Amino acid sequence: MINVIIIEDNEPLNDIFSQIIQSSKKYNLVGAYLSCEDALQYLKDDMPEIVLMDIELPGMNGIKGTKEIKKKLPNTKVMMVTVYENSKNVFDALCAGATGYLTKNANSEKLIEALNELQNGGAPMSINIAKMVVESFKKAPDTILTERETQVITMLSLGNSYKTIALNLEISINTIKYHIKNIYDKLQVHTKEEAIREASKRKLI
Repeated sequence: MINVIIIEDNEPLNDIFSQIIQSSKKYNLVGAYLSCEDALQYLKDDMPEIVLMDIELPGMNGIKGTKEIKKKLPNTKVMMVTVYENSKNVFDALCAGATGYLTKNANSEKLIEALNELQNGGAPMSINIAKMVVESFKKAPDTILTERETQVITMLSLGNSYKTIALNLEISINTIKYHIKNIYDKLQVHTKEEAIREASKRKLI
């Protein structure tokens, strides 16, 4: 059987997902947690092959949690659970290492289908999110931006704040500002909007 853990702070939903997985003959629920902090504490004991991860969580959010899980267990597949399927947070989570996502209103059949797809090497996601992911990798071959600068301007273009970018990239806000200054200098612009527009025009993001 395939070991699964759930990280979802909505207790009724956590219980529903737990029941669905427990009733499956293919998947084995080894842990159900209300926070990333609790799940990470027992991660090496649970050794999950799949994690169902809520994006919006108290304390450490699902994006940061995904990064931490992938650091400790690189082969573990993380599927995000979200209310809004086209949220920029979903895209950020995929960039952090998640393999796909599931909407919170999914019924038992959809949940098992998504788990099966994930286990078979697929990545459950909508066409819109898939497009965002593909576009993020369409960089100009002669880009003048460093990899980190490209990450920063891409996340800015998705509407992320400096604080969110710093959290996701695990660097300080001052470092973000330093990268943005370099981006402005290289693109010869003076505002965030101009930088995004110029980077997009040059296919740097």
